[in-house]
Amino acid sequence: MAVHFHEEDLPADVSFGDGPIAVDTEAMGLIPGRDRLCLVQLSDGKGDEHLVRFRRGSNFAAPRLKALLGDPNRLKLYHFARFDVGIMQAYLGIMAAPLYCTRTASRLVRTYTDRHGLKDLVKEVLNVDLSKQQQSSDWGAPELSEAQREYAASDVRYLHALKEKLDERLEREGRMPLAQACFDFLPARALLDIAGWADQDILAHDG
Repeated sequence: MAVHFHEEDLPADVSFGDGPIAVDTEAMGLIPGRDRLCLVQLSDGKGDEHLVRFRRGSNFAAPRLKALLGDPNRLKLYHFARFDVGIMQAYLGIMAAPLYCTRTASRLVRTYTDRHGLKDLVKEVLNVDLSKQQQSSDWGAPELSEAQREYAASDVRYLHALKEKLDERLEREGRMPLAQACFDFLPARALLDIAGWADQDILAHDG
């Protein structure tokens, strides 16, 4: 297992096989446009994680990264897809779908709890303790610490295993079709966020 760090794009010799790819992002905050994209993390679930860092002033060209994330035949795994696909759309100009969101799946099958963060989910489902100490650190710093890199890598390290366990529960509870419908809608939900409807339910009945 190794964490590989890259600047501005994936190297030409990096391969991720043919299966689903786990994806996460780190940014200066949670509002695309105000808060810039700093890091994209990737894993094919086979032991290595790849981190692609974008510095201040980047043009976000990243052709190899965009080709991978924009591949319509490759499933992308996220924990909070709504944010990740939104900020990558805003800065990379691609919609990184089709997708699977472990947070959404957790909400559909772990209705006995309101704790759906990655740390809680990994602990219950996989019995692994994640450190979230670097969650609120400065991702735009000129140099990222080893602790930051390890934290970023851990955010994609367990998504394949989580999907397998959550799929078992979705099938058991008869909620897989509903989950898939949610996953299919998430790109549109992210576009609504970017367009200014982040805090409004446009489907709600207002009277």
